[in-house]
Amino acid sequence: MSDPTLRELPIAVVRGKIEAGDLSPDEYATAFDGLGDELNACLWQREEAPEPGAGPLGGIPVAVKDIFCTEGVPTTAGSKILEGYVPPYTASAVAKLEAAGASVLSKTNMDEFAMGSSNENSAYGDVLNPWDHARVPGGSSGGSAAAVAGGLAPCAIGTDTGGSIRQPASLCGIVGLKPTYGAISRFGMIAFASSLDQCGPLTRDVKDAALLLRELEGRDPRDSTSTGIPGGVELPEATDLAGVRFGVAPGFSGAAEGVEADVSELFSATVDLIEARGGEIADIDLPNAAHGLSAYYVIAPAEASANLARFDGVRYGMRSEGADNLGEMYERTRSQGFGAEVKRRIMLGTYALSSGYYDAYYGQAQRVRTKIADDFRTAFESCDFVITPTSPSVAFERGARTKDPLAMYLSDFFTVPMSLAGIPAISIPAGLGSETGLPVGFQIAGPAFSETRLLGAAHAVEAAIGFEARPPS
Repeated sequence: MSDPTLRELPIAVVRGKIEAGDLSPDEYATAFDGLGDELNACLWQREEAPEPGAGPLGGIPVAVKDIFCTEGVPTTAGSKILEGYVPPYTASAVAKLEAAGASVLSKTNMDEFAMGSSNENSAYGDVLNPWDHARVPGGSSGGSAAAVAGGLAPCAIGTDTGGSIRQPASLCGIVGLKPTYGAISRFGMIAFASSLDQCGPLTRDVKDAALLLRELEGRDPRDSTSTGIPGGVELPEATDLAGVRFGVAPGFSGAAEGVEADVSELFSATVDLIEARGGEIADIDLPNAAHGLSAYYVIAPAEASANLARFDGVRYGMRSEGADNLGEMYERTRSQGFGAEVKRRIMLGTYALSSGYYDAYYGQAQRVRTKIADDFRTAFESCDFVITPTSPSVAFERGARTKDPLAMYLSDFFTVPMSLAGIPAISIPAGLGSETGLPVGFQIAGPAFSETRLLGAAHAVEAAIGFEARPPS
């Protein structure tokens, strides 16, 4: 029978117990077997505990977002068009975790092709927020976040294109890290927007995020954009913030328009805690960041329209039968296989790339992206990190924004600029809102490849907050 006490332990603590001989890898691995899945967080679960591997993550089971190819295990990207697809190879990120001794526990539900902020776009049903089943867990890595927060997995990996790790981490009350673009190989990760997609960990605390990142990062010859993190990743120990400067930009703080009261209150409280730990708060300017969403929703759909052209019913995945010719088969397969949000973004992206509109839309969006990256570089000349809320709201009710795409897209207001700039950012729990009793996330962003320093600062802020709440049983 699974032991709920073991499931609550951070993986850093578990590894310490295993190394000391106080806990066997078998005992820990079996603690996550046979739990069921009332959250609909998983699309595939292993049937029995594997042989524990040796290495820094030996004995640790990991939930894997179903956008990572896994040899011999179904991989759907949350889409009907890939229903039943079983890859013949494993994504580099998953292979690196397995090489470090970890094992794949489950494949987690997600917004179709990572397009969404609520996990209501999956072809396999909504994921439920473990804090309140009537609310969303965030997206697109909602299954990974819900699995970790709900005790179905000790840790997980997801992907972040515009906030898809950080936003669900915020709404589920866990830690989510988007590394610098290129820090982790994208080989075997089904592409949404290739210049933005990045793998990252979802964990219960900052040290666990560092443990996973340490094994995930690195150069991969199969991904020409991967560089790894120079110097690797050190585990965070800092609890003091003396001399560390945190920048706050007008319009990107808890006082920004549209930010809910719980989020604003806890952002201010966390800033006070930073100052109490010796940190400095500095005013900065990010003049172009407010245009981040507009630029993102041109660039990402444009890249998606190209990446998703390969799903045509010929090479893999579903194929619509009964068509009279090849063109009709393409049309039927894509019409039946893709969901509404994916179709919307393919059409937006195709239009933005079309003759006569490319420069006005895609070219202009790329220029805005460059301006945003420049804004962050300038900001980091006067501060060490930039802080914002992670999401403007706590978890919202299921169905509340499905008919209003703009309202849904605004969920990523605070996370998209960092994705466009390619810099690392982490969301940590700031506490539970006094009005809703739901988790609120606090985001810290740093310069490119500053993961070790970023994790150290996040570890100190995490210690100051002291968040220990868990979803109701």
